[in-house]
Amino acid sequence: MYCQKCRTPLKTDSSLDDLNPAAFDLLVGSGSKTERSAAYNHSLTYPHERKERYERAIKQTQSPLSRRTIPPPKPQDGNPAMSFIEITDSQIVPAEASHHGHPQQDQLSQAKGNGTHDNEPPLSWHLHRHERLFSILSAHSDIDHPICTECSSMLLTSLNAKLATATRERDAYASFLKTLQQASAKHKGEEEPVQKELATLQEAEDAAFADLVKLEEQKRELENELADLEEENKQLEKEEERFWQSRNQFNEQQHELETELASLHQKYAHDQKQLERLQRSNVYNDTFFISHDGSFGTINGLRLGRLPTQNVEWAEINAAWGQTLLLLQTLAERLSFSFHGYKLRPLGSTSRIEKIEYPQQAPDATQTTAARATSNPSNSPAKVTHLDLFSSGDMSLGRMLTARRFDAAMVAFLDCLSQLGSHVERTTSASRDTSRPTPSRTPSTALRKGETRPMEMPYLMEGDKIWARDRPPNEAVSIKIGFGLNQDEDFTKACKYVLTCCKYLLAHVSNLDNSKPSQT
Repeated sequence: MYCQKCRTPLKTDSSLDDLNPAAFDLLVGSGSKTERSAAYNHSLTYPHERKERYERAIKQTQSPLSRRTIPPPKPQDGNPAMSFIEITDSQIVPAEASHHGHPQQDQLSQAKGNGTHDNEPPLSWHLHRHERLFSILSAHSDIDHPICTECSSMLLTSLNAKLATATRERDAYASFLKTLQQASAKHKGEEEPVQKELATLQEAEDAAFADLVKLEEQKRELENELADLEEENKQLEKEEERFWQSRNQFNEQQHELETELASLHQKYAHDQKQLERLQRSNVYNDTFFISHDGSFGTINGLRLGRLPTQNVEWAEINAAWGQTLLLLQTLAERLSFSFHGYKLRPLGSTSRIEKIEYPQQAPDATQTTAARATSNPSNSPAKVTHLDLFSSGDMSLGRMLTARRFDAAMVAFLDCLSQLGSHVERTTSASRDTSRPTPSRTPSTALRKGETRPMEMPYLMEGDKIWARDRPPNEAVSIKIGFGLNQDEDFTKACKYVLTCCKYLLAHVSNLDNSKPSQT
């Protein structure tokens, strides 16, 4: 067996083997069980089933587990008063109890019947007997048995401390009870005022309780109203959330539209600037840029003319005449004009002019263009003469005929330029007459949008001569290449006048192109 506290092996005392019925009944008697159960009922730690099983076990009347025979003392003193009578088992325990209903006695009888010694029961019987005894003792208290001597001492010390503490508490309670009884006896005469005050306080308590009930009712009403307001607040929050979502979507759409509008405005401004730049630009001026370089007139950077001090290559002069002839052809096509008696062949540095003559046409060079135009028959074979508007620059006797064709081509060019200038002057004068202002309009009033002023060529041309409109004809210069003293200067000046007239016609055509969209 082991100690239930420290688990130390134990050896039972020999006195437990020879318990008489009185000692056994003292340990397991019903009176002891009743007193201890009443004392420890509030602190039982074992299960209820164990308690019931214990109560059933202690209801049985049992005989002593063993008998002790006390031998009589030896008559050493010779005193007859020391004698005693030996009592048998039948006198201690009833005979029926000693033979019926005692499990230990039955076990002992069974063990003796199995061949054991009459006075010494087997070890298993003692072990079972001790376990049952310790179980009964453990059931009667909150201490598990068996325990060793050291644990018993420690347990006794702990129990003595608890006993001292309980004793002090008992004394304190007794002192308090005595004090309370004395105070109650002292203030017994003041009970009636206290009762009245208590009744008054009770009435005040009842009134306060009634007010509390009313306040609680108002609180419930306010809580219900608060719940309704919270529900309404939740609905408003949901509506506000939906509103801000729609507002955000609207702002996003507005931002996208504003971005797109800004992009369109930017594109419109860019296109407007591009349109203005294109309107200000002139394809004719870009294609045929006419300017001057000192005494020379230039077209696309090519000088037209030659001076003794500045020897211009004939290749450059021929290219300049090719560009000038191409310009005259382009202007005539733009104005839907056909030259009378001439057909232009712009071929770059080898450009030509085809002169068309009819047999009936008078060969008089001084005849006017209008007369030559009216004298052309309708069904007559034409004679075509090719006039080269270029020169190699060789003035030998063998090349004189070529130089004459170059002079004739330049004279033909002047004639074509004069025809186109006269056509422009007639058309602009006619449009000016049809758009003449009413008498109520003051002369200082500007022309209406789309109207054109009558154009006049800055130089007059006749034959091979060209001169300024405000100068007399005797100041005219010839466009032919001669061998005079100042012939190179006159040729260069005449070429510059020709380019000036071409630039006037170019400006007139550009003006027509710029005014056409406004008229539509």
